[in-house]
Amino acid sequence: MVRRRGPARGRLARGVLWGVAAGVPLLFLGVFFAWPVVALVARGFVAPDGGGLDLSGFAEVFSRPRTWRIVGLTLAQAVLGTAFSVLLGVPGAYVLYRCRFRGRRALRALVTVPFVLPTVVVGVAFRSLLVQGGPLGFLQLDETFAAIVVALVFFNYSVVVRTVGGLWEHLDPRAEQAARALGATPWRAFRTVTLPALTPAIASAASIVFLFCSTAFGIVLVLGGIRYGTIETEIWIQTTQFLDLRAAAVLSVVQLVVVAAALTVANRTRARRERALDLSSASSSAHPLRLWQHGSVGGSAGRPGGDLVPTALTAVVIVVLIGLPLGTLLARSFRVPGGGWGLENYANLGTTGGRNALSVTVWEAAGNSLRIAAVATVLAVVVGGLVALVVSRRPRSRTGRHAIGLLDSVFMLPLGVSAVTVGFGFLITLDRPLGLDVDLRTSGMLVPIAQAVVAIPLVVRTVLPTLRAIDPRLREAAATLGASPGRVFRSVDGPIAARSLGLAVGFAFAVSLGEFGATSFLARPDTATLPVVIFRLIGRPGAENYGMALAASVVLALLTATVMLLAERLRGDRPGGEF
Repeated sequence: MVRRRGPARGRLARGVLWGVAAGVPLLFLGVFFAWPVVALVARGFVAPDGGGLDLSGFAEVFSRPRTWRIVGLTLAQAVLGTAFSVLLGVPGAYVLYRCRFRGRRALRALVTVPFVLPTVVVGVAFRSLLVQGGPLGFLQLDETFAAIVVALVFFNYSVVVRTVGGLWEHLDPRAEQAARALGATPWRAFRTVTLPALTPAIASAASIVFLFCSTAFGIVLVLGGIRYGTIETEIWIQTTQFLDLRAAAVLSVVQLVVVAAALTVANRTRARRERALDLSSASSSAHPLRLWQHGSVGGSAGRPGGDLVPTALTAVVIVVLIGLPLGTLLARSFRVPGGGWGLENYANLGTTGGRNALSVTVWEAAGNSLRIAAVATVLAVVVGGLVALVVSRRPRSRTGRHAIGLLDSVFMLPLGVSAVTVGFGFLITLDRPLGLDVDLRTSGMLVPIAQAVVAIPLVVRTVLPTLRAIDPRLREAAATLGASPGRVFRSVDGPIAARSLGLAVGFAFAVSLGEFGATSFLARPDTATLPVVIFRLIGRPGAENYGMALAASVVLALLTATVMLLAERLRGDRPGGEF
């Protein structure tokens, strides 16, 4: 006999649990994101003499032709970078997640390495390719807008591949098979059946890529030279070089407007096309790679298989767009002063560099990065998982749906706010947070908290498409049979969400390993991370320091690839219900 809980008691329990699930992330991001950002922006809008509110900074900043040129360049590079990332990433998602072949996991880890490299390192890698005398110097793309866009696609390709592929791998193939059985061509079946089902994941990936393209600090700083700049680089220049907080505050507001507009468009796109998707009951719906179809028994010649074109395109992207810059970086790391080749740069990683450029060795910095990233990953997965659970709900009332959409946009804001703003905000607000007698600026937790703030939106976007694919009738049936809210989660949401948990953990850890912006302001010299050490080595004179920077970048890339490969194995190919 089924024991049913009282309706009032059940509603109360669900209300408390949902309140906690929404309240914890709101409190975390309120203290460690909204408060520091608002505090810094507010300082920029007061009169220079310390008086009241003064909005004359808006008129001053927007009267400069430079401002409008920077806003235009930011939008142009973000739109083009997003478009090419999606166009190249969707075929890559198909090959790496819908097709099965030897070495698939290794390629998945490889395409993720560029995304988690520090943006400064990405810029240096492409600069070494494009300068006169480099492998691609004959193209004359050094310090051009095209170079920036190509580097952005290099950086964000894996976001599309993994976000779309994570859902595509477990998408029930029977609908597409039925369309083919009724006479539809492979292209028409994809366009009318599969593509609409993938739209929520594609929209999620596009929104992330747009935000990263519009806030690509190091890439633009290295590759743009004096001709190109973005809102992000201009905030840094106004803050660190001119100490003009008023101008930086105005630009921060502009950046927030761009981010809010992108999130609104993405949310409306998902709302129009989103529906409950039928996930395959099998561990994976991937099929063997079909490059060539054999001829009939009568001896007719074979013909290209349906996977040949996306596989060829993906191969070109991996070899040219990803492999060439990484290969150049690897090769140059073995180049020693004097023009020879050897392991001298790697041997020097156990030192503090030429003229003691560092306070710690590169190996000590690698240990710091791993420890800090582990703590940041735990924070990001817990908070991000709660956010994804809350915003995956589909309330019946219009007010509830609007509230969920607003929360979704709010929790994505850390992706679009300048790391400079966040870092400075931490320094001016967390000396005595909430009146407590503790200075968090000297705490070892400040860096992992900052990295977790950066990683949380990515965790949300990784887990959310899978949670939104759950048929709400499954939850309703479990609740009708008397299951508590916790048991509904354990039996319905949890097993399916576990399919993307390994991917979320890998992304959070990898992003924390490569986070540079906020960490550069907050890390103490004795706890410097790998990205911070690499940046310091690049900025110091001497071939020894530059060679160490290249070698350290290779170490960081290998760490990232290892993390993502382990995440793939943790995630596995088994169905979610078996976790």
